[in-house]
Amino acid sequence: MARRLGAEEAYLWPQIAEANDRRPEASRAELIEVFPDRASVPRDVWLRLLGEARERVDVLVLAGAFLSQVQPRIGRVLADRAGAGVRVRLCFADPSGAAVAVRDREDCLVGTLGAIVRSSLTHYRGLVGVEGCEVRLHAVTHHVSVLRFDDEVVVTPHVFGESGNASPTFHFRRVQGGNLFDHYVAGFDRVWDSASPWSGEVG
Repeated sequence: MARRLGAEEAYLWPQIAEANDRRPEASRAELIEVFPDRASVPRDVWLRLLGEARERVDVLVLAGAFLSQVQPRIGRVLADRAGAGVRVRLCFADPSGAAVAVRDREDCLVGTLGAIVRSSLTHYRGLVGVEGCEVRLHAVTHHVSVLRFDDEVVVTPHVFGESGNASPTFHFRRVQGGNLFDHYVAGFDRVWDSASPWSGEVG
């Protein structure tokens, strides 16, 4: 049946994989798609993930400028999701922080990354104080972008000297017995716990 459906056995029957300690198979089953770069992720995928989230949306990015390109009304959409009971947590880089300065040099952005982050943040000012929404600024050296929508997560490991949009991107769905989804979500939580609430000021 798995061959006929073109799916991993561990995805169809995760309880069997867990019982047999088939964690490698379960983890492989978590992978939905690999994209050669984040810019190749179809807009429809992002819009579906945003629109179908029922419990949580977690975003860990440097600037996340691509999100407002995918959905120009991203702040309003996230406020609507929060109004529907979705917990929204957004974590951006502190544009004045040392980590942004390091990434600016590594990505050869000649002093522009801080301005890019500030510009991106303007799309989210309306979320400050909205029930169910939290926006924080992190100060960590950033190696991966993590965007979680309920039990799906889109991950971009950043390649040295390349922008996030130019880096390979992976789409995972949580499968019982797998560990890739949980691995990246745990990473998000560690950064989130160390980040500071954003007041809405972008200056």
